[in-house]
Amino acid sequence: MEELTLTTPALLFSAISLIMLAYTNRFLAYAAVIRNLHDKYLQKKDSVLIAQIKNIKQRLYLTRSMQVFGISSLLLCVFTMFLIYIEQHAIAVWVFGLALILLIMSLILLVWEIQISVKALEHHISDIENN
Repeated sequence: MEELTLTTPALLFSAISLIMLAYTNRFLAYAAVIRNLHDKYLQKKDSVLIAQIKNIKQRLYLTRSMQVFGISSLLLCVFTMFLIYIEQHAIAVWVFGLALILLIMSLILLVWEIQISVKALEHHISDIENN
């Protein structure tokens, strides 16, 4: 088995940073949609709007979890580098493995969130297709 070096966890920095940027953009887009739905609901108390708000709320919480797992993964990558620096290689391997698992969990949540988003968009498309 090849030894874990400082460059291995460092390689994930750019990938995780790009993922976190995408997650943040999703979060900001959801915030805008929530504000819009809130304003519409104040004007007209519609049950369809309630369903949309529940859907977007679920997606918002999933995005928050994606961010938490992604940030935790990044922190563990940094900690792995520190452990390698202080020559605690056995612990570094396990910490890096945990960082990879957290990143995998973040990406699984992303797939789940995308599935929910697609279903929400399908409801809008079905309105058009039914006319």
